[in-house]
Amino acid sequence: MEDMSTVSEVLNILKERGYTIDFNLHDNCLICHNNSLQVFPDEFVVDKHYRFEGLTDPGDEAVVYAISSRKHNIKGTLVNGYGIYSDNMADEMIKALNKKENTTDENSDLGIDEKSNNATPQRPEGDRPLDGPLVEIDLAEFKRQIREEETWKLKDRNAITVFKTHGMNIVLIAMHEGAVMKTHTAPGIISVQVLEGQIAFKTSAQTSELGAGGMLALHAGIPHSVIAVKESVFLLTLANAL
Repeated sequence: MEDMSTVSEVLNILKERGYTIDFNLHDNCLICHNNSLQVFPDEFVVDKHYRFEGLTDPGDEAVVYAISSRKHNIKGTLVNGYGIYSDNMADEMIKALNKKENTTDENSDLGIDEKSNNATPQRPEGDRPLDGPLVEIDLAEFKRQIREEETWKLKDRNAITVFKTHGMNIVLIAMHEGAVMKTHTAPGIISVQVLEGQIAFKTSAQTSELGAGGMLALHAGIPHSVIAVKESVFLLTLANAL
């Protein structure tokens, strides 16, 4: 199988395989970039998807979907940077895009599906449980894992999504001393809980220095940056508007 480590590499290979249409995501349909054709949930299937976990916050996550429609005789790709639960997407679109990923179990009547992560170039093993009626999260093991991965050795930070459901993402992030997350915004309310080390969390109005045990919350859309004063590990929780 091809070594596809970036979004652009995936898109190039899929284009060679005939996925030549660029789809845009709308509330209740896909729109073809070139001719504004609308493709509704019951008119397409997801043949394959490729997930790339972000290294800073959940907003960095990207998913590339390889999509085909027999009705319209087209194949194309959709790149979604915030996951399929962003904005005010209709339930039919969520189900259509997530159909290949989700498997239901005896708890499906509760409206909760069991979900696992999919293999990525960074973590090719996949199958890590991300959602379910009850998900146990071993933070000590996740801290060990992200510090042993090549990304931690080569870059100034590493991160792993430990829980993801409709309306909430929890990401464990480790940063080397002096590492900086440049100013960015989040699409929902966030909380930051420091487990180890010390960070400086900055907005235009305030700077908060948090050590182990410190925690803060920030409303959606407020630009902020993070500096690791010491080597640090913290939990970032993003609560998206439902």
